[in-house]
Formats: sequence, structure tokens, C-alpha cells
Amino acid sequence: MLFHSVVGLHPAVEEAAERLRAAGHRVFTPDLFDGRVPESIEAGTELKDEIGQDEILRRAIAAAAPHSEGGLVYAGFSLGAWLAQTIAMGDEKARGLLLLHGTGEVQDDADVDGLPVQLHVADPDAFEPHDWLTVWYLKMRGAGADVEVFRYRGAGHLYTHRGLPDHDAEAAERTWRVAEDFLRDLD
Repeated sequence: MLFHSVVGLHPAVEEAAERLRAAGHRVFTPDLFDGRVPESIEAGTELKDEIGQDEILRRAIAAAAPHSEGGLVYAGFSLGAWLAQTIAMGDEKARGLLLLHGTGEVQDDADVDGLPVQLHVADPDAFEPHDWLTVWYLKMRGAGADVEVFRYRGAGHLYTHRGLPDHDAEAAERTWRVAEDFLRDLD
């Protein structure tokens, strides 16, 4: 289950899904923005606020539910990473969690014994405070997750999204090679 960022079902989401499908994975890419594809992060943030974070989460849960019986790997870009993490943390059958460009909050009583988690983020990331990663990592490890973190110095926030100002082709390619290995190990 691959959730999009605030720029909606941007072509980069389908490119990522096709790459993962070519590697043998079934990939679902729900449209949580009703077909709207904002042209910038700022416009996407306005749309996210218009729809409401609770409604977006409800839509993501509804999109995942029909596919979750056999255990999903949840993945997402930025806002989608928050959605993926939030849902995976509550899904006892989750097989893995692939986070790109962001994370979610980890509750103090979270328990995800042995959940494989891989995070790919810009270093530094303009959308995150400087100490967020250490706090997130320690909380995820405390919840029992098996966490790997990959940081990409100098990349922009949505560096995997070709066509956006943040795009970094080299960092994006490194990300997908590592992520493909992670997903292959979960099969």
C-alpha cells in the first residue's frame, strides 16, 4: 500500500509503483485527494487542510482495509509516510513499513514487536525540526520496531519526485535500490 504526499497522485507515485511492480510486488496507490494533483507542496498543504487530516486518515484506512487480510507492507511519501506509519502501528498483520520523506508520531504505549521499518529522508529536511529523527528512532525502537534509517545529504524534502524543485536523481536512485532490497527481504 503506497500512500501519496501532499502533491497527490503525482507522476512520481505511479513511477515508484511501476518500478516496484516490475520487481514483482503488488502495489496499491489510493487517491486520497479525489483526483486533485496540486502543483506544489504549498498548494498541496492547502488541499490537505481543506480536506482535513482526520478525513485523509479515514480514506487511507478505508483504502487499505480490503487488502490487509494477508498482511501489507505500508509505504508512503511525506504525508503518506505519516499515514503508512499510523496505520501500520495499529495493524498486527503489517509485514513492513517503508517511509519516504517523513514519519509519524509514535505513541508512548506503541508495540510493534519486530516490525521491519526503513526510513529515507533528506539531511537536513526543511520540514522537520533538527532533533526529530533521534526522538522518532528511539521511540520506534522502544516500540519493538527493527529500524533502518538512510539520510541523503543535500537532497530536498520530496527528492524522489521528478518534476518538483526538490528532485535529486542520484538520491532517488539510491533510495529505490535500497528500498527494493528491503521489500525483497520481506517476501
